[in-house]
Amino acid sequence: MKRSSSTAERLLEQLFGSPAVDALVSDQQLLQAMLDVEAALAESEADAGLVPAAAAAEIAAACDVALFDAVDIARRSVAAGNPAAPLVRDLIDAVSADAQAYVHLGATSQDIIDTALSLISHRALAVILDELATIGDACAALSEEHGATVMTARTLLQQALPTTFGLKAAAWLVAVDEARALLSHVRSERLAIQLGGAAGTLAALQHDGVDVASRLAERLGLAEPVMPWHTDRTRPAELAAALAMTVGVLGKMARDVTLLAQPEIAEVSEGEGGDHGTSSTLPQKRNAMRAVLIVAAAERAPGLAGTVLHAMVQEHERAAGAWHAEWETIRELLHLAGGASHHAVQMLASLRVDASRMAENLTSGGGIVMAESVAHRLTSAAGQAVARDIVRRCVEESRERHASFAEVVAGDAEVRRHLSEPDIAAALDPSGYLGSAQALIRRARLAHREIG
Repeated sequence: MKRSSSTAERLLEQLFGSPAVDALVSDQQLLQAMLDVEAALAESEADAGLVPAAAAAEIAAACDVALFDAVDIARRSVAAGNPAAPLVRDLIDAVSADAQAYVHLGATSQDIIDTALSLISHRALAVILDELATIGDACAALSEEHGATVMTARTLLQQALPTTFGLKAAAWLVAVDEARALLSHVRSERLAIQLGGAAGTLAALQHDGVDVASRLAERLGLAEPVMPWHTDRTRPAELAAALAMTVGVLGKMARDVTLLAQPEIAEVSEGEGGDHGTSSTLPQKRNAMRAVLIVAAAERAPGLAGTVLHAMVQEHERAAGAWHAEWETIRELLHLAGGASHHAVQMLASLRVDASRMAENLTSGGGIVMAESVAHRLTSAAGQAVARDIVRRCVEESRERHASFAEVVAGDAEVRRHLSEPDIAAALDPSGYLGSAQALIRRARLAHREIG
């Protein structure tokens, strides 16, 4: 048997992540992001006249992750309590004596790590946002294609009223677009540089600290905060919450797919071929595995977001432990959001909608989902109280006799006394009791087009 150096965690990571996002939030990329911050800091300080241009150029040239031993830095980070400290020591050793004094000038470890996490989040969110745009387009296409595909709406997992699959897809669309807007806001406005020095005063930069911070933000393409946010953790909390909500939105969509894909319902299925969704034991099973993996991510994301929210309560100017709790948590949220969006793109691209099965399920209860429609028609002719009593009696008779609700209604003397045969037929027609479904679908698609 071939041996593998992969850990169990990495084996499982393949299930819940996406290659594109995972590559951007890897240990190697986090280390490179920290080096990107150090390079940009030296260059910003050179622009402000605090560092010789030659020294800044030398520091920037040395900020290549390939020149550093990530395993050794990880080992030494235990003693320091963070990976920035050993990285800075190695960066100092990598430049000439003339440039060494200018490495990490005025910064503290938290400045480098917070800004690096903002950087990798900014890069990863670009991929996730592109995926969400694709997901939104797929939902919009489904809402248009199936705007008139009538199906059973279910409340509390019970048959309720007729709806259309297009309206269900439109609801997915609106939620995805809202999550996308929230993530876009966080990416452009809330992912910021961190530069405060040891205690948030930028004392080592004297009166040039604000100028350097402004230049650093511009160089890195991140937001410029009003002041250092060492223990003001609203920014990481907003990122975590937005990621968890995004995974939740995708999880709701996936939950719908798993429910509709049950053989008893069989209204949709994931259409990927090969071994996708097959069981190791049961040859007849075809599991909606993309949807299952998304739901699994949605089960995990709220707890991770809760960790970041809990870590907001921090001590004075620098936290003892709460800040450290954010690092892996945020990367895991990016991993899950990347995986959920990746799987959702594939799920929707292969989704098969069985309109005929939806029509069959509408009549599976003998048309009982039309009870409200019949009551509505009767109310106009006989009043609400009488209508309610008649329909309740017809429902009970249908259930007790295991008879079609439509047949019971059509044969009921009280119903026929108040409604004509055309009225009864109209009251029992699911396609005639869809309310504002078409208008709502149009509104959802219009809003989607407007955000591009």
